[in-house]
Amino acid sequence: MIASNLRAIQERVTAAARAAGRDPGSVSLLAVSKTYPPEAVREAYAAGQRAFGENYAQALRDKAQALADLPALALHAIGPLQTNKAKYIAQSAAAFHALDRLGLAQELSKRCVALGRVLPCFVEVNLGHEAQKGGVAPEGLDALVDAAAELPGISLVGLMCIPPPTDDPQGARPSFERLRALRDERLGRHPSLTGLSMGMSHDFEVAIAAGATVVRVGTAIFGARARAPGT
Repeated sequence: MIASNLRAIQERVTAAARAAGRDPGSVSLLAVSKTYPPEAVREAYAAGQRAFGENYAQALRDKAQALADLPALALHAIGPLQTNKAKYIAQSAAAFHALDRLGLAQELSKRCVALGRVLPCFVEVNLGHEAQKGGVAPEGLDALVDAAAELPGISLVGLMCIPPPTDDPQGARPSFERLRALRDERLGRHPSLTGLSMGMSHDFEVAIAAGATVVRVGTAIFGARARAPGT
């Protein structure tokens, strides 16, 4: 089932990119494997998927260890991160999609410098000022980007958002378009900030039309998700 679901999503990503007049190769699919067992990742990997998203730092660490035999496997950290767990992301993540404060950027920088690596980071923007979500407020974006861009060991590669919930996928379009505008306004000072990590199972086609370079799709590939313990 995972393999057939994955093919269907890949076809939809390609179709959405072409409908938007974009090269399908300009959109990366991140298979969100949070709460699914390593065996599910192996099944998707066998079907050709290489990039996966994990919400929880310790789960990412554990999957990196369990799946260390898979060449070119890339586990991306996509969820909020406590500063005291930054070491797991520095050690095991291919990229981090939820950078939202300077203290966390500084901790990741310190950890990555010690490991001799550079961690690609997307800055998460809380477009709806939603208290239950992470992300820097739009009005605080410049201060965070300007400061974090000076740190060694991390590289700012784009912006990320999770729009306010809506039943209609088109309802997310204004958020996606605003994130793209925020990105475009900052490219002059920060030319590395080219990525847009936005769009999930229910709205990724709308995100692609708005310029997404990374879409994060979980349930449409792996099926209904079990809740993680304690969440």
